[in-house]
Amino acid sequence: MSILNVRSVTKKLIAEFNSILMLKSKNKVSPILNKTGKVLSVKDGVAKVIGLSGVMSGEMVSLVNTQNGKSTTVKGMVLTLELRTASIVIFGNDNLLKQGDRVYRSNSIMSISLSTKLFGRVIDSLGNTIDGGSKIKTLLKQKVDTKAVGIIPRQSVHEPMQTGIICIDSMTPIGCGQRELIIGDRQTGKTTIAIDTIINQKKNGHLFCIYVAIGQKKSTIAQIVTFLKQIGAMSNVVIVASSSAEPATLQFLAPYAGCTIGE
Repeated sequence: MSILNVRSVTKKLIAEFNSILMLKSKNKVSPILNKTGKVLSVKDGVAKVIGLSGVMSGEMVSLVNTQNGKSTTVKGMVLTLELRTASIVIFGNDNLLKQGDRVYRSNSIMSISLSTKLFGRVIDSLGNTIDGGSKIKTLLKQKVDTKAVGIIPRQSVHEPMQTGIICIDSMTPIGCGQRELIIGDRQTGKTTIAIDTIINQKKNGHLFCIYVAIGQKKSTIAQIVTFLKQIGAMSNVVIVASSSAEPATLQFLAPYAGCTIGE
């Protein structure tokens, strides 16, 4: 094929592409038109919904079940977008929902409230306080599902982080900002290492700590909170609790909430 023929074909393709873009811009539908949808099915903590045109991935939605004149609202987050439907992770009891229930958009990406008042408190995966104290009111919110800072822009690991356990600090160099995995069988002291590190940072360190409890018994989490209060280290810690009694969707969200507070 000659150079002239290649140029003519390229010009035709560009013209067709521009015409398609113009057509799409004319027929563009405003996302404000469809703010509500309907539940098609509910299974394993995930609801399949139709009618939410323009919904965003990670957006918070409200699923409302009306029965006998009473309305029950369950929060959810859009996880998967398909051609006509969207899959929504339900943050609550999925038995409260059924086919045909209404779904309302919030037009905001899933986020949790951030404040220095979180230290010393126990919160759930959605950022709500669950320790019986007063609610934390703040206007600062951070998206849960955000892209982490790249390796190059980050500051290099150059400062040690002491756990307070002599054998670990002498043999295993751990730095501030470094990821360190604690692996072991059950009942071998993995949680003890983390709790000792939190106590040491309160007494001899300078780091704030975030403890995320996923799938643990509520009694175990309560014992940890009581122990930290007795030691006087609770004021330096935020505990994100998602016990084994909570739905798997909230346990799925817990580590994201903890990382958001840390970032």
